[in-house]
Amino acid sequence: LLFQILGAVILGFGIWILADKTSFIAVLQMSSPSLKIGAYILIGVGALTMLMGFLGCLGAVNEIRCLLGLYFTCLMIILITQVAAGLVIYFQKETLKEELSRIVRNLIEKYDPLNDDERNLQDAWDYVQTQIACCGWTGAKDWESNEILINQSMTAYPCSCSNSSKDFQVDTGFCNLDVLINSTAAYAGWPVHQQGCMYGVEQWLKDNLGVILGVCTGVAVIELLGMILSISLCKNIHSEDYTKVPKS
Repeated sequence: LLFQILGAVILGFGIWILADKTSFIAVLQMSSPSLKIGAYILIGVGALTMLMGFLGCLGAVNEIRCLLGLYFTCLMIILITQVAAGLVIYFQKETLKEELSRIVRNLIEKYDPLNDDERNLQDAWDYVQTQIACCGWTGAKDWESNEILINQSMTAYPCSCSNSSKDFQVDTGFCNLDVLINSTAAYAGWPVHQQGCMYGVEQWLKDNLGVILGVCTGVAVIELLGMILSISLCKNIHSEDYTKVPKS
C-alpha cells in the first residue's frame, strides 16, 4: 500500500509538471523538450511503482517468489535510475544553468503581447516576474534586447517588472513611460525591479533544498526497505503454490 501511495505521488508530480501553466515550471516545460520528457518519465515511473506495489502485495500475501523477485528487480532498477539522474543533474548543473539562461533570454527577446501562439508561455513568465518581484533573467537590462521595445525606442517597459503601485493591476504586456528617457540608458530609468529572476529562483532552491533532499532521501529509504523485505520474504518461502494466485 505504501508503494502504491508513493507511485501515486510520483505520478501526480509528473502530471503537475505537464499541467502547470502559471509558474517557472511552465516556462521550462513549454520551452524545453527535456523537462517535458522528464515529466513523462515521472508518470511512467509512478505508474510502474503503483503496479509493483500491487504485485509486491500479491506476492507477499500468496507467497509467490517470482512476483517478489520481480518486485525486487523493478525497485532496484528504479532506485538506480533515480541515483543516476541525481548524479547527472549534480555534475551537469552548469550546463543546465546555461540552458535555462538561453531559454529565458530567447523568451524575453521574442516576447510579444499580441502573439496568441505564445500567450501561455509569456503569461507564465509574467507570473514569475510578478511573484518573485524580479525583472529579466540576470536583470532588467535583458529586456533591452526585446524586439518590440527596440521598435518603440525604449519608451515602454514590461508591466510584470513594475515596482510602481499604479501598475499593480496590470501584470502582462508593456506599460508606457510617463516621461521619456535617454534610450542609451533605458532600463536604468524604468520603474522596475532591478534584480534578475535568476537570483530569485536560486534563492528559492536554496530555501527549499532541505525539503527536496528530505523527500528524495525518504523515497530512497522506502525503496530500500521494500527491497530488503521482498528479498527476505523470498528466502523464507521454500515452495510456491500457484493455486493461490487469484484467477481473473
